[in-house]
Amino acid sequence: MKLIMSPPSPFARKARVLLRETGLIDRVEEIEISSSPLASDAQILAANPTGKIPALIREDGPAIYDSRVITRYLDDMADAGLYPVTSLYEVLTLEATADTIMDVTVAMTYDARFRPDQKSPEWTEAQWGKAARAIAAINNRWMSHLSGPLNMAQIAVSCALSYVDLRHDARNWRHGNDALATWQAEFEARGAMQATKP
Repeated sequence: MKLIMSPPSPFARKARVLLRETGLIDRVEEIEISSSPLASDAQILAANPTGKIPALIREDGPAIYDSRVITRYLDDMADAGLYPVTSLYEVLTLEATADTIMDVTVAMTYDARFRPDQKSPEWTEAQWGKAARAIAAINNRWMSHLSGPLNMAQIAVSCALSYVDLRHDARNWRHGNDALATWQAEFEARGAMQATKP
């Protein structure tokens, strides 16, 4: 199989961390591409008509895309239990929350990079507000779900926070989110997180 990805993408990183945590990395070749909202790479367009990464090219079926689809597929393949039945909806909710943080902060990055003359400070702050509320909610309501055996919510939350550090460090998400900041420092030290650091 082949995972089409770009190292800075937090969505691709979720799948890349999972590959390493589950021991599937030897079965999946990572194909690094360079793509942007204005010019999608031909390889990703062949796998995903929307041009978004990541996409997983399989030997026994059509390519699949969207990070949550890919991680569920790989988790099933590895029988890793990263989506435990006993807390499935909590894990899915936390993963969706992390994906929202990724969505809005990637959009902020693209807006600054590709539309510098048309930037709207109000739009940027509204996007950051979504991310900040999501981060605070994880810190205030969900910390107990980030402990225990490894699951996909933990991977997704850590990848989202790492992306905020990468592109929006000046926002200082750690301020007022002490429990989450402590958790992130520990989780980010895992070998799979270090190996996929952009």
